[in-house]
Amino acid sequence: MADQGRTDRLLRSLRLRPTVPSPARPAPEPVAVDTVPRTAASCIVDAGIYVAGRRIATPGTFEEAFRLLDEHPEGFAWMGLYRPRHSDMSLLAEEFRLSPLAVEDTITAHQRPKFERYEDVLFLVLRAAQYIDRSETVDFGEVHAFVGDRFVVTVRHSETPDLTRVRQELEGTPSVLAKGPSVVLLRLLDGIVDDYTPVAMGIENDIDEIETQVFTGSSRVSRRIYQLSREVIDFQRAVRPLKQIIEGVRGDRVFASAGERRRQELRDIEDHAIAMIERIDALRETLKGTLDLNISLQAQRQNEEISNMTAASLKQAEETRRIAAWAGVLFVPSLVTGTYGMNFHTMPELAWVWGYPFALALMLVTGVGMYTVFKLKGWL
Repeated sequence: MADQGRTDRLLRSLRLRPTVPSPARPAPEPVAVDTVPRTAASCIVDAGIYVAGRRIATPGTFEEAFRLLDEHPEGFAWMGLYRPRHSDMSLLAEEFRLSPLAVEDTITAHQRPKFERYEDVLFLVLRAAQYIDRSETVDFGEVHAFVGDRFVVTVRHSETPDLTRVRQELEGTPSVLAKGPSVVLLRLLDGIVDDYTPVAMGIENDIDEIETQVFTGSSRVSRRIYQLSREVIDFQRAVRPLKQIIEGVRGDRVFASAGERRRQELRDIEDHAIAMIERIDALRETLKGTLDLNISLQAQRQNEEISNMTAASLKQAEETRRIAAWAGVLFVPSLVTGTYGMNFHTMPELAWVWGYPFALALMLVTGVGMYTVFKLKGWL
């Protein structure tokens, strides 16, 4: 009977089609079922079978997890995967009736944050973020979550986020975890939103440092502003879709039977997400103002440098004119003395009684005349 049930689920998965049309791209090929037996799944980071909010088993393979679910119909599975292969996702698609479109998105990764309902399975893509103090950069990660009535599958392609804390907190409160997959989804959203706060604080500190560097004239500040601007834009793209995602989760049937407390928690997560969206918008505006200030200060420094260079050039030109003027003043006396210093026997002025006074007067008059002209022109 178990084999017959497994065969029926296989046939249903091969006929599975998404209920939400996607005109932006053609539908990929249905996920092929991997018929090769597997003894282990290296992509499984942590897997647990939970009954009444308590972990009763930690399966190491997909087949073991499926068997334990069949043996405990009142329980559910929570499987955390890291970089699963196509064959891994094929096994999950067969057992949990996952949409081929969602599976394809999970395998290829690099998806935008979104919320989609495929028949009995809720599919979410969330962007996580972590601030790295050592390098003063933001590391962005991606989480794909499949949520059904009896299972939660989370898929990561990077180290961010670490979902261990979320699992440990839930396992520490069995009465909460007993509510099933909807609570896991709720705490997953809450954990990712909470992790945004240290990132925003780190970016704010970076902006404060940049503002100081702007006024000190650091040569690396322009590149740092550009890098931080890209991080803020990526952060904004990760957080902004959360409002629509949470609204979709609230209206989904996975929360239809949730109690008022769960709905209040979801509203609280939404409030935090909205506050973070506004905070990131403010960070982007602040960074934009810092960039404008840096451009203005750079232009001011360049103008000051150009002004100093112009003043130096004018001073140099003035010195050149002064030297040229004195050279002109001394040119005529030098010409007269040079002329009468030549050793020619026939020079009428040499025998003239007024020749020497005439030469002195000529040098004096021309020198004074040229000095007066240059003085009037401002060269001296």
